[in-house]
Amino acid sequence: MRQKLVVGNWKMHGSRGQIQSLVAGLVSGFEKREHTVEIGICPTNIHLEQVGKLLATGKNSIKLGAQNTYFEEKGAFTGEVSALMLADMGVELVIIGHSERRRLFAETDGLIAAKFKAIQANGMMPILCVGESLEERKQGVTNQIVLAQLDSVINAAGIVAFTNATIAYEPIWAIGTGQTATPEQAQEVHCQIRGHLASSDAIIAEGVRIIYGGSVNSSNAGELFSQPDIDGGLVGGASLKAEEFISICKSAD
Repeated sequence: MRQKLVVGNWKMHGSRGQIQSLVAGLVSGFEKREHTVEIGICPTNIHLEQVGKLLATGKNSIKLGAQNTYFEEKGAFTGEVSALMLADMGVELVIIGHSERRRLFAETDGLIAAKFKAIQANGMMPILCVGESLEERKQGVTNQIVLAQLDSVINAAGIVAFTNATIAYEPIWAIGTGQTATPEQAQEVHCQIRGHLASSDAIIAEGVRIIYGGSVNSSNAGELFSQPDIDGGLVGGASLKAEEFISICKSAD
């Protein structure tokens, strides 16, 4: 039985004051109840230390995550943060391959695969994002696009690497748009991903968590998470509101 995972991606949001209030609300909310879902939050890099300290003050099991990393450990890479540095900050989860990184910052499949390996080499779990654009969906090539993104990592790191990795299916047309893939649409792609992994190793495919991202909120989370191959969510804007994020996590229990 795969444990559900819900991760909040705060993107480029938050001041120190806002984060103080948000994390306090999350810690308080999760202290009040037992839950079976694994929970992570991913602030900006400059807020990692603050969030880590705030999480440490409460009785909770929220994991600290990061939104990106670089594959080199150190060197003349102005503006970058290495996986080694993130691990030193107590980070446990790292998002890579998000469509915003691919589209806005021209990150390639090869670069994302190198990041995946660096994250695991430093004892953290990568959350590998894959997904298609609206035009690609209209052309009927969703599976080809998604599986090609997945294969670039399998070819670089090997199928065994997915024993300690999570895949996030995020249809680009549903990120920040208010549109959400129907539970049936999302399940179809999740099933394709799991089946593709199974062609290399059925046991690993059955164990890997595949979570859904794309305008997840408290209204649609329950139906999405009830699908057999959807193992939780990567939550954007809704994770910036404590009560909303807590409600989404409850839907995964």
